[in-house]
Amino acid sequence: MTASPETVLLVLRLASGALLLSFVAAVFLVLHRDTVAVSAQLSARTRRHGQLVVVAAEDATVPVGTAYTLLPFTTLGRAPANTVHLPDTFASNYHALISLRNGQWWLEDQDSRNGTLLNGQRLESPTVVSAGDMIGVGRVELKLELD
Repeated sequence: MTASPETVLLVLRLASGALLLSFVAAVFLVLHRDTVAVSAQLSARTRRHGQLVVVAAEDATVPVGTAYTLLPFTTLGRAPANTVHLPDTFASNYHALISLRNGQWWLEDQDSRNGTLLNGQRLESPTVVSAGDMIGVGRVELKLELD
């Protein structure tokens, strides 16, 4: 028994419709997974990991006790675009960087004019820092407090 041409066309239409719907479903599944992944990355990037607290400022450009949120990528300097904006004339526009790499916090000087101090010593290369370390930027001294 042979199928009529109308029956064959109906089966082909149903099969192509099913393929189209499965393709659209696959696209939505991929978009959903990407959205969830980006959302998780964004929340991790903006989650507070600790803080930098001002413990000394020579000319009171920043009040002692001011706390800045520590993010996985925290920039310090005089430019307002920095995560930690320090309006101190002795600080460079982009003075220092604190970053989280492989579970460790690193401090590095960004070729600042007056250098960055770590526990009173001039920073020569990127260095691992830990809770309680004192960071000097310009005439401001900050204490690193980790959560």
